[in-house]
Amino acid sequence: VQLVESGGGLVQTGDSLRLSCSVSGDTFSTYVMAWFRQPPGKEREFVAGIDRTGNTYHSPPVKGRFIISRDNAKNTVYLQMNTVKPEDSAVYYCAARLSRQVAMTEALYMYWGQGIQVTVSS
Repeated sequence: VQLVESGGGLVQTGDSLRLSCSVSGDTFSTYVMAWFRQPPGKEREFVAGIDRTGNTYHSPPVKGRFIISRDNAKNTVYLQMNTVKPEDSAVYYCAARLSRQVAMTEALYMYWGQGIQVTVSS
């Protein structure tokens, strides 16, 4: 299974940005998908996840600002990032898990993208 992120870059505080993760190599609809991020000098953290039926989970720092979604016809998961803040600056990773449930622990995800940089200027 291959995961490829796109859509990152440099934005200003308050802007919006949409990350995409294209998945190939297996049946996308059978995977739980998630976004993690790793700020500079910090550990990787869970951002949002979506299960096979479309139920979503967002971490407290991004709830109400970020929205995860998936398009099974396009084998793609998205992260819509609204009202971004400088503390959202990080490398964002897409991850896949062959399961029914979203997990917030990175060790439970078996497939990862290469990561994409998002930088929010103040």
